[in-house]
Amino acid sequence: MFEVALSSLWSRRGSVMLTLASLTISMAIVIGVEHVRDQAENSFVRTVSGVDLLVGARTSQINLLLYSVFRIGNPTNNIQWQSYEDIDARSEVAWSIPFSLGDSHRGYRVLGTTSDYFEHFRYGDEEALRFAQGEEFTTPLHAVLGSEVANTLGYQLGQDIVLSHGIGNTSFVNHDNLPFTVVGILAPTGTPVDRTIHVSLQGIEAIHLGWQNGVQVSAFSPDADDPRLTELQPTQITAILLGLESPMAVFGLQRAINNYPSEPLTAILPAVALGELWQIIGTLENLLQVISILVLTASLLGLSTMLLSSLRERRRELALYRAIGAHPSFIIWLIELEGLAMVAMATLLGYLVVVLGFSLTQDWLSESYALVIDAWPSSTGTWLYIAGAILATALLILIPAFIAYRRSLGHALQSS
Repeated sequence: MFEVALSSLWSRRGSVMLTLASLTISMAIVIGVEHVRDQAENSFVRTVSGVDLLVGARTSQINLLLYSVFRIGNPTNNIQWQSYEDIDARSEVAWSIPFSLGDSHRGYRVLGTTSDYFEHFRYGDEEALRFAQGEEFTTPLHAVLGSEVANTLGYQLGQDIVLSHGIGNTSFVNHDNLPFTVVGILAPTGTPVDRTIHVSLQGIEAIHLGWQNGVQVSAFSPDADDPRLTELQPTQITAILLGLESPMAVFGLQRAINNYPSEPLTAILPAVALGELWQIIGTLENLLQVISILVLTASLLGLSTMLLSSLRERRRELALYRAIGAHPSFIIWLIELEGLAMVAMATLLGYLVVVLGFSLTQDWLSESYALVIDAWPSSTGTWLYIAGAILATALLILIPAFIAYRRSLGHALQSS
């Protein structure tokens, strides 16, 4: 029967090829959209991993997550350095990463932190930051660039950059007196790290000496080797990432920080907050799924229509099968097998198109959109879509199959 079905399809190869092309495009869209959705969600919820608590000034957990992890928006307030030292000294804390935000360079956020950032920060499946070139900063006026910053702006190691006050794309207040030297470029991560310029907390303090309430009242112009730079002590930071000795201590420490007596603080669980944020922005995800399903449905209806319209041309063929003793159910299975064979071929071709497409564009997606996509779709959702497409095909093809079955009951060679 399989040979008969393939021979029948080959005899009508013109219309079959066009329908197969339509089905292949539809399956590629469905598989591609589901794969991008799955990879984007995984990348989103794993933007930061291995962090037990994220601490910032008193605010909502979504706002704290947005400005500290995704560099979107502004903090409601800063944390006193003394508060950070108190929290870091607690016995439950295994490591901590303080960081300071508020400056930028040509539209990219600047993050002031310590060397602990490169040692303890993790993303994805507990992946550590890697250097594509250079090394981490060792002096206050060194800078480490995310991959997107370096690629977009064309920066190389040893180049000097000037930071700007504020976070706008255009700033009229530049810290020209203290340029930073690029000493490292990070490998792509598919996270906001790629769009960030990393400097030391001492460097952040240095460029803001002589500033009061956002206005420069005096200039501080040491050279890069001025010992005063390394002696600078931060007075405030924006947020803290905490890793604990035991996961069992998370809720106790969270409660203690939320009730911190010296100043109002908020401690959140990043994984929980990331999941909630993804649910909020999930409307676009659902819309893409609906569109891809509609495209696939249209193609499957086209397949059913093609088979139905070919029945008039195949009256003699179907009557011949009956004349040589084929059971009427043979006609049903033949039409079903033709439709399923076309969908199976379209699914395989669509899958290969997606694999080839992502294999060729992986680097471009990572560099241009900080989106790290695996070339081979393998999520549960992908297989469910494929299984659903095959089941829907089997049901839709029943329409032309039963029409052919009924016609074959009364057909004889002479009637044609």
